[in-house]
Amino acid sequence: MTMPTESDTASLAETFKLLGDPTRLRILFYCLDAPRSVGDIAESLHLSQSLVSHHLRLLRSARLVRGDRRARQIFYALSDAHVSGMLMDMAHHVREDG
Repeated sequence: MTMPTESDTASLAETFKLLGDPTRLRILFYCLDAPRSVGDIAESLHLSQSLVSHHLRLLRSARLVRGDRRARQIFYALSDAHVSGMLMDMAHHVREDG
């Protein structure tokens, strides 16, 4: 693999800053298995809908989640296998001994 450009490195650093928030990580893990509505995320994670919407806006702008409209609701899922793989790999990493 070639070294990322300075611009790519800056974008990656911004993405990691977004992932540094525990609430955003909880939202991402909750959306890992299936698309979820804002209301479902808020209720299941005991957060306000406005807070969930705020975090989803940030995650969507970083292309970590995508929204699919179904009638009057938008269901959010992780953008792709890169995002889900990275989350799962890091979760396994922090659980490792030593």
